[in-house]
Amino acid sequence: MSENRMLIVTADLAKKIDENRGDYSREKFIDFLISSRLEQKVANAEEQYVTKEDLAQFQQDIRDLLRSFMEFYVNYGLEFGRDSDDKDAAGLSQRLQELGISGEGNKRRKS
Repeated sequence: MSENRMLIVTADLAKKIDENRGDYSREKFIDFLISSRLEQKVANAEEQYVTKEDLAQFQQDIRDLLRSFMEFYVNYGLEFGRDSDDKDAAGLSQRLQELGISGEGNKRRKS
């Protein structure tokens, strides 16, 4: 025979339980909520960290995004007749090289 215990809750909480439990008894509904929450915690614990591969992929995607933005910026300036100095172009080229981004496009897509 199982041992029974009493759980005292506020009237508002008891009302909330009754409104949401459907065909479940109070006991089964509370057991269901606790069990599902504990299972969710276990599932989330496994997905909490980023792998080295995920981080490397993220870094490469950011570099690609920066390269695309820089290409857009340069093309936008050329399209509207803004004369860019050679100094600006050289600085932009140097900055892209520092970031490890080549101007030849996207070579690394593995998907």
